Amino acid sequence: MTVDDDVWLQRAVALATQNVADDGGPFGAVVVRGEELISCGQNRVTRDHDPTAHAEVVAIRAACQALDDFSLAGCTLYTSCEPCPLCLAAVLWARLDRVVYAADRHDAARGGFDDRAFHDLMEQPRSAWPVEVTVQRTPDATAPFEAWLAHERRREY
Repeated sequence: MTVDDDVWLQRAVALATQNVADDGGPFGAVVVRGEELISCGQNRVTRDHDPTAHAEVVAIRAACQALDDFSLAGCTLYTSCEPCPLCLAAVLWARLDRVVYAADRHDAARGGFDDRAFHDLMEQPRSAWPVEVTVQRTPDATAPFEAWLAHERRREY
């Protein structure tokens, strides 16, 4: 940990605290490249009626728009709380170099946000999940991928 890590974490925590005052969820995040702030995000789940609008996802979306790229390689995500599995997946797809968080999943659970259940769920077989997830192959199931592979201007990711 560096002094800069503390500064950026404090910024994420301040965003989270301010979001509560604005009737949002208690989560905030910033994306930083080097010493440059690229984007900020606050939890907008209830405000925007969007269950994917976690602070980390909002910050990642904004950073990608600001940098005009889907890859955030070279960037760090600072977040007020340990990312849930949704946010961790977004971090991986965005190719962030680092994630630094302040509170952990146990703190979130005490605050009424039991992400532990989602962390635990990912370790269970799908048959134990509360939602049915099944595959039903259609004759053209792979057509989008064939089109992608044949597309001359595709950008690998």
